[in-house]
Amino acid sequence: MSRKIQVMGIVNVTPDSFSDGGRYLDEGAALDHARRLIAEGADMLDVGGESTRPGAEPVDEAEEIARVTPLIAAIRAESDIAVSIDTMKPAVARAAIAAGATIWNDVTALGWSPEAPALAAEMGCGVVLMHMRGVPRTMQAAPRYGDVAAEVAAFLVARAEVAMAAGVARERLWLDPGIGFGKTAAHNLILLAHLDPIVALGFPVLVGASRKGFIRTIDPSAERTDDRLGGSLAIALAAATAGAAIVRVHDVRETVQALAVQAAISDAGDHD
Repeated sequence: MSRKIQVMGIVNVTPDSFSDGGRYLDEGAALDHARRLIAEGADMLDVGGESTRPGAEPVDEAEEIARVTPLIAAIRAESDIAVSIDTMKPAVARAAIAAGATIWNDVTALGWSPEAPALAAEMGCGVVLMHMRGVPRTMQAAPRYGDVAAEVAAFLVARAEVAMAAGVARERLWLDPGIGFGKTAAHNLILLAHLDPIVALGFPVLVGASRKGFIRTIDPSAERTDDRLGGSLAIALAAATAGAAIVRVHDVRETVQALAVQAAISDAGDHD
């Protein structure tokens, strides 16, 4: 028995991320956190040096590089775990891949700069293409959709085609519906309920909804991000059921356990 979905642990080297901003800004603290996530069962780590929370202000690319590359190099020096760089900037991605990252996780789906698709192809790294309406600073200003699931799927297919036309191999692409990025709570729930069409596109799908604010609209008592574990686990289990390939989470140990129990139950049912 084994879980089929992979768990991506989050390591934010930022002062202002919505859940853990400032906790791991120090390189030593960030490396300790990465080690803890690995010990808890993370299959990969996602390192970010610029917050993409709603209302976040941009970070200078030199500052972002200075935040992430020493940590990535330190992780790589002691572990062969897959590391992704969470950035929209090509220069940061290039520096991070040179430091040892193997995946570019881009909230703009390689759309921040015209050079991004060709650079991704040149580097030969994995690429996560995420859907976002607008930019982090303004993305939650009354987002509107006709059919959010269909529009997100169409966007992701179009961006995958752009990436492949630039030379990125199909097998290196992952799709992320962008839960919480330019979407209302209702939009997020619809997307989570309709992951199947996105999964059916044939690319591995990543779901990142850990501790996100829309959980509070269901449980108003979950004001603090640390109070959203139950909701985060429910989302991870739903994503696994729908066929997602990766969940991006803050709470690795609890997510790994929940997914393992879900897989064991499924296996037991298969052997009735």
